[in-house]
Amino acid sequence: MSEQQGKRLVRGLSRVLLGTVLLVSLLLTSSYAQADENQVFFRAGGAFAESDRAGEVFTDVFGAAGSQTGSDDGSYIGAGVELLLSKDVLGFLPGASLLGEIGIEYKDFGAKNVAQAVPTVATGEVFMKDVQVSMLTVDIAPKIKFMQGSRLRPWVIPIGLDFHVISPPSNSTTYLDVGVQFGAGLEYRVWKALNIGVDARYHAASGQTSTVNNYSTIGVYTGLSF
Repeated sequence: MSEQQGKRLVRGLSRVLLGTVLLVSLLLTSSYAQADENQVFFRAGGAFAESDRAGEVFTDVFGAAGSQTGSDDGSYIGAGVELLLSKDVLGFLPGASLLGEIGIEYKDFGAKNVAQAVPTVATGEVFMKDVQVSMLTVDIAPKIKFMQGSRLRPWVIPIGLDFHVISPPSNSTTYLDVGVQFGAGLEYRVWKALNIGVDARYHAASGQTSTVNNYSTIGVYTGLSF
């Protein structure tokens, strides 16, 4: 290799190295700029169903020996992750962040000592047992957080997608439903990456199980930003 070719090779490698350094720096800068917008959170609070599901075969054998009446107020626990999609809501709302939420939530609406469906129907004798009414929901939703740079940040979920599993199953032995949710809340950054907040949501189900699965929740959450 001649001296001139060696110099050209060194210049070429230098340009590649410089370009690589600039690209990595740009990616790292972008990552750090978005880092405090992502979050893992844990939620808990009250859940309020629009139906107590009393008078169904799997919940209380049509009220054969007691009823699930009143099993519409309960509690929930949940967790999820928020990932930043846009710093300015795709250019429409400067100063607001658009995030994507993926969450899971378990609701316990209580248990009543009633006739247990399978042994009661199969034998004709009444078998009493505490039968619990519960629901599991997985959601995917856009979330808009306002007041970038502030410790206090209100947010809304304009509309989100829900996937529900009800328990016990319905009279038609179905247990899967889909629906939408709407939500709003307020978040406060306590210290570094630690956040706390209040959270209220309404869930409207489509009734694929031929039961009323609509409910609302209100509660608190804590989150860790990353």
